[in-house]
Amino acid sequence: MAVFIAAGQAEATLGESAASVESDRRALSAAQRSLEVRDGYTVQELRSDAVDIREYVSPSGVVFGIAWNGLTHPDLTQLLGSYSSEFQNAMKKTPRTPGHRRLQVKTDRIVVERWGHMRDLRGRAYIPALIPPGVDVDGIK
Repeated sequence: MAVFIAAGQAEATLGESAASVESDRRALSAAQRSLEVRDGYTVQELRSDAVDIREYVSPSGVVFGIAWNGLTHPDLTQLLGSYSSEFQNAMKKTPRTPGHRRLQVKTDRIVVERWGHMRDLRGRAYIPALIPPGVDVDGIK
């Protein structure tokens, strides 16, 4: 039983090492689609039947951002890892505006944005303190 609990804790992504991308791939039943080296960071893309996920990795090997698009929003518990409970608590306190399809949740440590419409849902999450110098947050998409 302890092995299963430890395995579940090892699947954290945001703020974790690039090795956690493989844990995400298995947990989300996704296939590794591509690896792209950009100026100042690397993007690893995963694809499942319902969603494409891009994980942004700094030169130091830490995942600083995640973006997605697809038919559904992915399981953010898996992708946010240790930041998941912080996001859930902040989301409860974030007022919703009727008629608006965009949601932005900010805490002192993490930003999560979700938007879109049926069959085209998108979002991103990032840790501002981990974004490498010279990398624009708008590149996380």
